[in-house]
Amino acid sequence: MTPSPSPWWDADRHADRRPFLVARGRIKAALRGWFVERDFTEVEAGILQVSPGNETHLHAFATAAVTIDGRRAPLFLHTSPEFAAKKLIAAGETRIVDFARVFRNRERGPLHHPEFTMVEWYRVGEPYEQMMDDCADLLRLACAAAGRDTLVWRDASCDPALEPERLTLAEAFRRHADMDLLATVGAAGETDRAALAAEAASGGIRISEDDGWADIFSKVLVERIEPRLGFGRATILCEYPVSEAALARPKPGEPRVAERFELYACGVELANAFGELTDPAEQRRRFVSAMAEKQRVYGETYPIDEDLLAALALMPPTAGIALGFERLVMLATGARQIEDVVWTPVPDGFSR
Repeated sequence: MTPSPSPWWDADRHADRRPFLVARGRIKAALRGWFVERDFTEVEAGILQVSPGNETHLHAFATAAVTIDGRRAPLFLHTSPEFAAKKLIAAGETRIVDFARVFRNRERGPLHHPEFTMVEWYRVGEPYEQMMDDCADLLRLACAAAGRDTLVWRDASCDPALEPERLTLAEAFRRHADMDLLATVGAAGETDRAALAAEAASGGIRISEDDGWADIFSKVLVERIEPRLGFGRATILCEYPVSEAALARPKPGEPRVAERFELYACGVELANAFGELTDPAEQRRRFVSAMAEKQRVYGETYPIDEDLLAALALMPPTAGIALGFERLVMLATGARQIEDVVWTPVPDGFSR
């Protein structure tokens, strides 16, 4: 029988991880200082929420609040502080940041952990492109705090001193998959599954009969595009089709795409940013659609947070972004896997 790996609290294993963990602390302190210098208020969103998020492929940890007389009310550990943060913005906050502990089920691997830290910040009245500049600053800052000049993951490297490349989804599909993505998106954002399937199949992407447009889009993104992003310098992948916008608003003058970008370094996704959608009716429509798809694929749904929708009606134009802190620490320190930069990893026995 193959012996089990030593636990994280084995003294020798901890000694190997400790330099990464100490660097984690320096990076967090540097990021906190950066936000303070720019007049951000650090907030702490509550972890227990009535809805953990309403995206199709996000999976939450469920729990319940029990009253003194034994009645139970379902609650969830949040997958992001986003819903609470938007309520704070509706309440009058204008620049906020949260170093939030968040929880996602069905996720474990070199880049995924069930419990992790998400640095999420919001700027009221500022364009979402400002978040692109923020990302460039924080990549440089993390490396400096770690005492290194290069981001590294496996055999890939990325120079944070170089300005990130800005690449639209349409450009990425054309460059890396030889596909005309926007030819499969209508003027109102509607998608053409048959057209995208034909293009993907001709390029050697394996398509299943029950794959929808979004499934095919994700396959091309994962197989052909993401592995080629962020080498040499970071990549900002922007202007997602509006059907993949989640909580982002459409781009002015081009309703087929949304104000959404993701940040990549060394082929690793680090951050996801939106020009935030503040139309409660459209947000409800998207949530209902996503939960119908979640029911079809996984046989479950999550509640819609009615307070969030009410808050959106009061929320001013805002840009927001969520950055995976452990992933940033990994790349800045050269750690091999996410558990090297987590002080006390979740026991892995539950996954077997």
